[in-house]
Amino acid sequence: MSTPTPPVLPADTAEPPPSSVTADATAAPTDQEIFDRLATGRARIEAELAKAIVGQREVIDQILIALFAGGHCLITGAPGLAKTLLVKSIAQVFHLKFSRIQFTPDLMPADITGTEILQTAGDERRMRFVPGPVFANLLLADEINRTPPKTQAALLEAMQEHQVTAAGVRHALEEPFFVLATQNPIEMEGTYPLPEAQLDRFMFNVVMDYLPEADEVQVVTRTTGGRAAPIEPLFTGDDVLRFHQLVRQVPIAEELVRYAVRLAAASRPRQTGAPDFIDQWVTWGAGTRAGQFLVLGAKARALLQGRAHVTVDDIRALAFPTLRHRVLLNYRAEAEGIRVETVITKLLEAVKAPEVG
Repeated sequence: MSTPTPPVLPADTAEPPPSSVTADATAAPTDQEIFDRLATGRARIEAELAKAIVGQREVIDQILIALFAGGHCLITGAPGLAKTLLVKSIAQVFHLKFSRIQFTPDLMPADITGTEILQTAGDERRMRFVPGPVFANLLLADEINRTPPKTQAALLEAMQEHQVTAAGVRHALEEPFFVLATQNPIEMEGTYPLPEAQLDRFMFNVVMDYLPEADEVQVVTRTTGGRAAPIEPLFTGDDVLRFHQLVRQVPIAEELVRYAVRLAAASRPRQTGAPDFIDQWVTWGAGTRAGQFLVLGAKARALLQGRAHVTVDDIRALAFPTLRHRVLLNYRAEAEGIRVETVITKLLEAVKAPEVG
């Protein structure tokens, strides 16, 4: 893979993340150096992940985009497709503190966030907070739809505010913080649909499907043979925070921002300008977060491809993972066998793209 000539990025006008790097300014890498690391590192990231994961190129790209944009990601797929292995491998590549929660029907909110315990030292007694597994850089919420909504909602504050509250005391999470959640298809036995409020916190809903035969043969051969090569860390949490800042500096034309907003708005039924098929098939459409994540994801995708500007293709490429969990179909659509991917495809055809980028 050839390395593109890195363009000059605009001056940093974005606010720094909550715990940005505090090294001396003279020693901090420049935007151009960060861009170079990202541009040359993509092929190395893919090479390291390929030690554990076969195929799934589009899935990996979408998760990396969410990671660099600072968004949470929902991964949907049947059991046995290496969803858990993929998330763990990404944590190893970026040298992030990794934590895993196996969601079950009897899991309680305190099992996720942590709890207060009474600690005795001589005659002194005091309450001490014991952090839960949510205190990590990358949290794998495995089979998140196996637990009831009350426990699913325990993640809401952590995902949105990057903090948890226990006994009235707020505890900040270490940055960077990501939730990569896996879920089995809703129609499978023993699953609970995620609340819409929690679904909206996920930047993308990435669908992981079965592999082609050739790739599946390779997986079976690998996993029944010798031990796989270990994954080498390539970046650090501080690098990821720098990537977050760089992504937000990528320029985007106003016409492209309007296009992202119109795509989201066109998915809402009973709204001026909504296509007829939306009123027929959709109960609830995408909100403002959809437009925000389309733009932010498009910026991250541009950087991953060695560009410092956003194109129409960047936005269109992310329409499916951004909208598929934000568009709720009605009974008529289900009766007619209409899938949400069909609605998104028709949206991309109905909303005129600007002639820029």
